[in-house]
Amino acid sequence: MLVRILVATAHTQGTNPSDYHYCVEGELVWIQTPCDREECGCARGFAGASSHRATTTAMVVESEMTRDDVVLAFSTSLPDGGWPLAWAEDVADDNLEIASRLPAGAIIVRNADDLFLRGALFRVPPAA
Repeated sequence: MLVRILVATAHTQGTNPSDYHYCVEGELVWIQTPCDREECGCARGFAGASSHRATTTAMVVESEMTRDDVVLAFSTSLPDGGWPLAWAEDVADDNLEIASRLPAGAIIVRNADDLFLRGALFRVPPAA
């Protein structure tokens, strides 16, 4: 059974002049609590699970990963980035919950705790 997950994407980057994308394309992302510095931009970013970098755009994709796979990925990533291992299940569940509410291909951005749909990728069928 396919589940939806949130991954880093460069699609639609540049729509907002303050967009940034330092993640590895397609890596799992999570929503990190932002720091106190307004100029930092982290309140608009998604944290990359493997690169430990950030992006302002995340995409919903269908994946063969199970919830246990997503938890395992964050169980490795979070401590590696200096975050508590105890957060892994909550971070995984947040990723899965947000992604489950949107169609595959949807691209989201954030501003602190608010998420916004930026667009969606879709394929137009070829002309007959």
